[in-house]
Amino acid sequence: MKISVLGAGAWGTALAIAASARHDVLLWARDADAVAAMRAARRNARYLPDAPLPAALALGDDLDAALAHGINGDHGLIVIATPMAGLREMLARLPAGARAHWLCKGFEAGTGRLGHEIAREVAPHLATGILSGPSFAQEVAAGQPTALVSASSDAALARLGVNAFHSERLRVYSSADPIGVEVGGAVKNVMAIAVGIADGLRLAAEAQGRKGPGLNARAALITRGLAEMQRLALALGAHPETLLGLAGLGDLVLTATGDLSRNRRVGLLLAEGLDLPAILGKLGHVAEGVYSAPTVLARARGAGVDMPITSAVVDVLEGRLDTHGAMDALMGRQAKAEW
Repeated sequence: MKISVLGAGAWGTALAIAASARHDVLLWARDADAVAAMRAARRNARYLPDAPLPAALALGDDLDAALAHGINGDHGLIVIATPMAGLREMLARLPAGARAHWLCKGFEAGTGRLGHEIAREVAPHLATGILSGPSFAQEVAAGQPTALVSASSDAALARLGVNAFHSERLRVYSSADPIGVEVGGAVKNVMAIAVGIADGLRLAAEAQGRKGPGLNARAALITRGLAEMQRLALALGAHPETLLGLAGLGDLVLTATGDLSRNRRVGLLLAEGLDLPAILGKLGHVAEGVYSAPTVLARARGAGVDMPITSAVVDVLEGRLDTHGAMDALMGRQAKAEW
């Protein structure tokens, strides 16, 4: 296949590395100086400094050339690896005949749209889908075992995503439910902040010789977070089983508990008492849950869906509650049936 990956962040770079062993892959970055540096060092020093770039992986800063490279009939794929804020622009640039997957997870700021909704508005004539699932870029670039899902309402495109990335170390499943896959990928980031807060409160309490939220609280937040994800997904038209799969439960568990998770790290630092600007400066990379949380809550309210964990996270991020107050608010809710 001919594959163009648009965006040389950590995740785009990792997938380009993984696919270049079997396909003709071009990794595009907007910054010509950054591309020159990657060519010289054969590494992406900013995002994946420990992962060598294979000799077969082409690099470029010419967007038109990158788009042309990824159009090859049934054997071409364009992978949009920008943050959610850049998805609309990239979709609008896709030429006729392009077949595209995006990697970004979240709701678009301002409009509250998911990726498939943006694509329906901007590029309704093109075949589009999403590649998602529980995955840290560093592990994929290092060839460590990972499982993903390629989702599209176009069955042939879902299979094309499988053909592009399935390998001995990267197992890719197909799905016909891009809505469920996208909701899972967006909301799990918010839940990871909540779990990070609980774990941070526990660590802070233990340092002072006290008992804070424990592993029971973590399990409760993950499980009830999954329930919130599923309620919103169903309200938006998803299939319920999708949220129990890789892009739902799988991605939630990884992002909420993995030490490489930026969203979990936001929660940990909030529990330490840092303010949000300081946290974002400390991270140095995008934590999508911070930007997605208010939009997730707005979409949920618009659909009549109750999402108390999401609401508590938004209250903390926007300064209406501190982290202790958020935990108290969740634990103080009235008893109800689980389902």
